[in-house]
Amino acid sequence: MQWQALERQIKNNIGTGFSVEKAEKQGGGCINSCWMIAGNGQRFFIKLNRPGMLAMFEAEKQGLQALANADTVKVPQPLGCGETGDYAYLLLEYIPFVPITNKALRVLGEQLAALHAIEQPYFGWTRNNWIGSTPQFNPASDDWPAFWREHRLGFQLELAEKNGFGGRLQKLGENLLGEMDALFATHHPFPSLLHGDLWSGNAAMTVAGDPVIYDPACYWGDRETDLAMTELFGGFGRDFFDAYEANTPLDEGYAIRKILYNLYHVLNHLNLFGRSYLHQAETMMEELLSQLR
Repeated sequence: MQWQALERQIKNNIGTGFSVEKAEKQGGGCINSCWMIAGNGQRFFIKLNRPGMLAMFEAEKQGLQALANADTVKVPQPLGCGETGDYAYLLLEYIPFVPITNKALRVLGEQLAALHAIEQPYFGWTRNNWIGSTPQFNPASDDWPAFWREHRLGFQLELAEKNGFGGRLQKLGENLLGEMDALFATHHPFPSLLHGDLWSGNAAMTVAGDPVIYDPACYWGDRETDLAMTELFGGFGRDFFDAYEANTPLDEGYAIRKILYNLYHVLNHLNLFGRSYLHQAETMMEELLSQLR
């Protein structure tokens, strides 16, 4: 790994001299190459991708900054992004992580409730971004069900059809999109700042015991979407939920709406990783339609 071109960029980001004396590969999913780099008495976390992916890093930087500005949940401070001839990069504060404890999850529940309680101007976001490596469109809207139908489920279903997943999935999807407004008959959320990709792999704890969230796909939407995803792919556990609901309780309709919200992520996984998620997506649609009839 040649760091010279990136070193010049990093110096501009941090406003002081820096040269890479140590670089350790970090776990970072399947989208980016992630490293801890150290030198001149400093350590940073850096994500790398091909130069054409700079816009993805710019959007993530903006999301991290928005979460940091809310001053509720700790996130790695974004320090800069840019590109060289070989790489696009995102430079972040380096935070050593340890597995999150139940105590920290209770604190995270309280902090997330505080984040969600801050009302935002509209549904959507100031820019488009990505969910994983899939584009996520965030036009301004004052109609949450329409936003979710068109820019979340509808978009993923169109992408699934292009990827060869037609037939039953599309028929169920068509029916669901036509009937889903009934799930919002008594639920009228205000826009909250959302992490947007809040599964258990995107939360950890500092060595001091503070919860940290990272790798966001931020937008302004119904707070229940964040809560729903904390129950997907492993879950955050009862301590987290009890702490969240002690601050901002959820109504009974959440038990059904969370399926609608998690369907978005399951469809995205279908589009990213293939057929192994098809049955799960169809089953979720069937369950939702059974509740609507």
